[in-house]
Amino acid sequence: MSSKTKIVVLHMKEVIYTAIFLVLAILTVVLLFIMFGSRKDADTGASSDAVDTPRYVAGVYTTSIELNDNTFDVQVTVDSNHINSISLVNLSESATAMYPLMEPALESLAAQIYDTQSTDNIAFDEENKYTSMLLLEAIKTALSKAVPQD
Repeated sequence: MSSKTKIVVLHMKEVIYTAIFLVLAILTVVLLFIMFGSRKDADTGASSDAVDTPRYVAGVYTTSIELNDNTFDVQVTVDSNHINSISLVNLSESATAMYPLMEPALESLAAQIYDTQSTDNIAFDEENKYTSMLLLEAIKTALSKAVPQD
């Protein structure tokens, strides 16, 4: 009987190197797929929303409020996608004395609007509910001036 038995001798060092190179090759292929495969989808979706359709026209917008012969302005500063600041301007000392809740109410509203970047779902304090509602309407009016016209 002439069976030719072949014995293959593998060195453990060669087996380990081969396994390491296979794992590295698979990781490289997966990494390249993740980096370049999903980037096209993410770039096209993000760039079309952020660049093509800005929420506001950057600038400073004001709305006047008149209360018992006292006139002052609510000033809103925006960039293309964010509300940056909300403040009261031309507020006289007599108006501040007559309406002491104006500034705290505006600070409360502004903090909520900065966090959400929206005038929706704003909570009012019970002690200055009507003052807050008046200021919020003025802020909405100023923001409506900032919306791009198509």
